[in-house]
Amino acid sequence: MKTTKMTALLAYLLMTILPASQAQSPFDQAIAPFVSRAHTATSVSDYQSLANDFTRITSTYPNEWLGYYYAAYCNVRIAWACQDKTDKIEPFARLAASQIDKAESLAGSNNKALSEIYCIRSMVNQAYIFISPASNGRQYGPMVNQYREKAKKANPDNARALYLEAWAKYYTPKLWGGDKDKARELLQQALVKLNTAPDAPSYPHWGKTDCETLLAQYK
Repeated sequence: MKTTKMTALLAYLLMTILPASQAQSPFDQAIAPFVSRAHTATSVSDYQSLANDFTRITSTYPNEWLGYYYAAYCNVRIAWACQDKTDKIEPFARLAASQIDKAESLAGSNNKALSEIYCIRSMVNQAYIFISPASNGRQYGPMVNQYREKAKKANPDNARALYLEAWAKYYTPKLWGGDKDKARELLQQALVKLNTAPDAPSYPHWGKTDCETLLAQYK
């Protein structure tokens, strides 16, 4: 009996003192450094480099949805960053769309994963609007809203869905449903949720900088 208790105690101690990286899967260990950089990236060149890194990850781990998700995330961030160079938006938006298609095909019925994927789909459709609001707004505007609402329904605690809703409320004219006071409320809610640790280091938890940047515009 004493030997059994000692064995159990040693097993517990090993679990608590071993570095977290040893408990991660090979995929998590491979993608984690790039995820950390993706959550702090700011420039187009940062996102372009990371998009290439995540694409290489998908070549090594073709059955993991997160690799395609992050590749799509980086490409759609580039598309959003090109609002003053609208001729450059479409290639990145289309590439992000194809990558998020693949991510969704691998995510199955995982609602948390689907919620994150729907956020990227909403951003892709918004990127198409940036190309030409007058001609593309009617086609893609409803899909921006639909995917954002699907993201919230799939996971009501998704801070990125709240951020995207706040972004829309902030930048939409009041005549068409914009509400900057509501946007601020949503941003504050998102920040509370972003203080909760993600399911895993590689799981999507971007958004804090986005929320803080938008809130700073109120000052």
